[in-house]
Amino acid sequence: MEIQSVQSFIGYYEKIRERTNRIIEVVPPGHIDFSYKPGKFTIGDQIRHIATIERYMYGETISGRKSAYPGCGKELADGYDETVQFFNEMHRQTLEIINALSDEDLTRKCLTPAGNEISIWEWLRAMIEHEIHHRAEIYIYLNLLDVKTPQIYGFSAEEVQDMSIKL
Repeated sequence: MEIQSVQSFIGYYEKIRERTNRIIEVVPPGHIDFSYKPGKFTIGDQIRHIATIERYMYGETISGRKSAYPGCGKELADGYDETVQFFNEMHRQTLEIINALSDEDLTRKCLTPAGNEISIWEWLRAMIEHEIHHRAEIYIYLNLLDVKTPQIYGFSAEEVQDMSIKL
């Protein structure tokens, strides 16, 4: 998928973010610090990581600056409400950066943290893939906690199978 329009990208990206918000909304506040194993990201770390990578890696590099990723620890936002507020603020700031781009800017090159040149549209696509990856991890964490999670598209795999023709 090649991104050719800033506004069409933002529309698509907002749909991705709506799905991420739906899973964050079901995180029990008392489990924001849950991790499946000591030393691994907590649920809160996952949420803060999506936020800080979006804003301080992708947002900075598409602006022609170096990545300024600060990590994803509790020093950025502690507790459920603060973490969700931080998540939303980082997204707002990133959208402001993206909205400042012209459609022509999408073909301009930027530098990844590793120093590789990449078209801004390809880098924005990678940003979405990154969010989806970490959203899936939040789903797994919540399944480990027996928290009922929302279906991404409204149906479970079993429901789709039931609605499908039998070959």
